[in-house]
Amino acid sequence: MSRPSLEVAGIFRSHGPAWRRANAGHVSLGQLKVMSAIENCRTAALGGHVARCEKCAHSQISYNSCRNRHCPKCQGAAAKDWLAAREADLLPVPYYHVVFTLPAAIADIAYQNKAVIYDLLFKASAETLTIIAADPKHLGARIGITSVLHTWGSAMTHHPHVHMIVPGGGISLDGERWVACRSGFFLPVRVLSRLFRRLFLERLLTAHQAGRLKFFGDHAALANAPAFVAYLAPLRRAEWVVYAKRPFGGPQAVLAYLSRYTHRVAIANSRLIACDRGAVTFRWKDYRAEGRDRQKVMTLATAEFIRRFLIHVLPSGFHRIRHYGLLASGTRADNIARARELLVVSKSEGQPTADAVDSGKPTCPCCGGRMIIIEVFERGATPRHRPTDPPIAIRVDTS
Repeated sequence: MSRPSLEVAGIFRSHGPAWRRANAGHVSLGQLKVMSAIENCRTAALGGHVARCEKCAHSQISYNSCRNRHCPKCQGAAAKDWLAAREADLLPVPYYHVVFTLPAAIADIAYQNKAVIYDLLFKASAETLTIIAADPKHLGARIGITSVLHTWGSAMTHHPHVHMIVPGGGISLDGERWVACRSGFFLPVRVLSRLFRRLFLERLLTAHQAGRLKFFGDHAALANAPAFVAYLAPLRRAEWVVYAKRPFGGPQAVLAYLSRYTHRVAIANSRLIACDRGAVTFRWKDYRAEGRDRQKVMTLATAEFIRRFLIHVLPSGFHRIRHYGLLASGTRADNIARARELLVVSKSEGQPTADAVDSGKPTCPCCGGRMIIIEVFERGATPRHRPTDPPIAIRVDTS
C-alpha cells in the first residue's frame, strides 16, 4: 500500500517549529516528545537498515519507526502483534460492543486531570458491567471485558469515552456452567447508565476530597469543595450516554473491529486532504447526521489542528487498553480454559491460524523474494549501500 501524500509528520515538520515558539510555556514535555517522535519517524534521524532481495538483488532503505503510541504511522504493526495474541482468547459466542461516554461537563475538567479522570472512566465503566452482569436478575455470571480508551471525536475535539468488547455471556457465579445472554441482547442500557453515573460521581467526589484534582483557568473555582459539589449537581440528574450495539457477526468480525479501534490515534493520515500555509483540511464523520450526510470535510487553522492533535496525548505510562473480569491478565489463561471447557470447545479452535498471523517478514516489491538485511546504520548516519533505482515504466501505445 502506498503511503499517503500528506501526513501528520509532514505538517509537524513544516509548521511545528513556529507553533512551538508561539506556544512556548503552554506545551507539556509529553506533547513536545510526541511531536519530536512523529517528526523523526521513519527518517534518517532514527537510523535504519538496508535490505537486499536474495533473488533479484533489489535493494531498499528502511528507516526506523518512532514506535510512539500517538504516531499515525506506527500503530499498524503494533495492532497486528496485539491482535495475534488476542485471537487465542476468542470464544465461539456472540460479542457485544458497549460504549461509555463522559458528559461534556466532566470532559471539560478531564483535560486538566487526564490520569485521574480517564482512570475513573475505565474503572467505573468496568465495575458497572461487572456488577449488572453478576446480578441474577440480568445475567448472573462473571464476564470478560476488553476496554479501549478514545479521547477524541471525529473532528479531534475532546470527547473521552471507552469502547468495550464483551463476550455475550459468562461463567456462572458458582463456576459450574456457561451462562449465555439473550439472543441479540446483552444488558439493559438504562440500568448500566444510571449505575455508571452513580459510581463515577462517587469516585470523582472522593478524588476531589483527597486533593487529587487540579483546576486552572475558568475552572479554578472548582478547587473549592462546595463549588465542586454544585458543579456536579446537574450531572446527577442528567442521562449519561451508554450505548450497546448489536452483536458482531462472529469472532473474526471482532478481530476486524479491534484492528480498527485498539491502536487508533486522533486522526489517521488517510483522512488528511490538504495543507497550505495557514490551514489543514481533512475528512470527518458527523454522527448527528444520517447516511451519506455524515461524511464531511473540515478545514482548521494549522495551529488549531496541531493543538487538537496534541490534546489527546496521554500521560506517560497510562494504559489505554485494559482487560477486566475473566480477561484480567493474571487469571486470563485459566478463565479462558474454563470457559472453553464449559462451552465444550477444544483449545485448538481458539488458537490463531497460520493465515491469521502475519509473519511480518518483508518481501521484495519487484519479485516477491525474501529481503535480507545487509547493513544497519545508526541515528543520523548515511548508509553505505544505495537503494535500487525504481524500474522505468515503458508505455506502449498501440492505438
